[in-house]
Amino acid sequence: MSDNREAPHWVIPLMRIGYAARGVTYLIIGALAFLAAWTGGQAEGTREALSNLKQYPMGLIALWVIAIGMFAYAIWRFICAWYDLENRGTDAKAVIARLGQTVTGLIHLGIGASVARLAMGSSSGGSGGESGAQSAASWLMTLPYGTYIVMAAGVITIGAGIYYGYKGIAEKYKDHLMRTEWSEKLDPLVKAGLVAHGIIIVLIGVFLVYAGINTDPGQAGGIGKAFQAVRSQPYGMVLLGALGLGTIAFAIYCFVEAIYRVVPQLAGPDMKTLASQAKGKARQAAASV
Repeated sequence: MSDNREAPHWVIPLMRIGYAARGVTYLIIGALAFLAAWTGGQAEGTREALSNLKQYPMGLIALWVIAIGMFAYAIWRFICAWYDLENRGTDAKAVIARLGQTVTGLIHLGIGASVARLAMGSSSGGSGGESGAQSAASWLMTLPYGTYIVMAAGVITIGAGIYYGYKGIAEKYKDHLMRTEWSEKLDPLVKAGLVAHGIIIVLIGVFLVYAGINTDPGQAGGIGKAFQAVRSQPYGMVLLGALGLGTIAFAIYCFVEAIYRVVPQLAGPDMKTLASQAKGKARQAAASV
């Protein structure tokens, strides 16, 4: 990982395109999940949700836009890690965080390729749906100690989900969001979206752990299976509707990131973030005591 401070400035529009593509994807998934809860239908995963786009005018173009956006997001994560655009440093915690950014980039690179295959007419082109999760688990189990690798991947995924929830509850996202009237107004939805997405990621991690324990890749699953698991619980339709709305809120978070995200290394010294506003209010409150 490079310590070069001259990161390319074109990474910012690339980042914004990537977050916008994520927002569109999760908006579709969340809307379909909420509709399924409302009508009593079956909630769909990412692959099935995006497959539906082909039925509509301009749907094929939309798929290509999403695929390109996912590639843009992947490149953004790679560059963010390489140039340390978030000024994390080089200690052990920072290295883990930057490796996490790299892994996120690889995941979205795969998602972009899957969506592109779907746009080209491949019925196997998913983007995180059930077949993708299960085929990945199946391949990992062919490796030496494959079941342990799958379980380890599940534990890491659970940790990532917990971090999403923590990021929302502890408002860590505010460090990188520009302070504007709209970013302040949308803040409650941003927080709810991160928590809802964290729940989904934790469920996906649990599925991987079970798949590894039982040496059964069929027990792995993605967002669609997470929705199904929630739906099967008491008051499942209500919970599914809430999770669908939470996923829509996460889409809004992605759109907020697309518009208002600040890249610390490339931002000017006078840039005001939501975090700086919160810190200012805390100092004022402490001074008034």
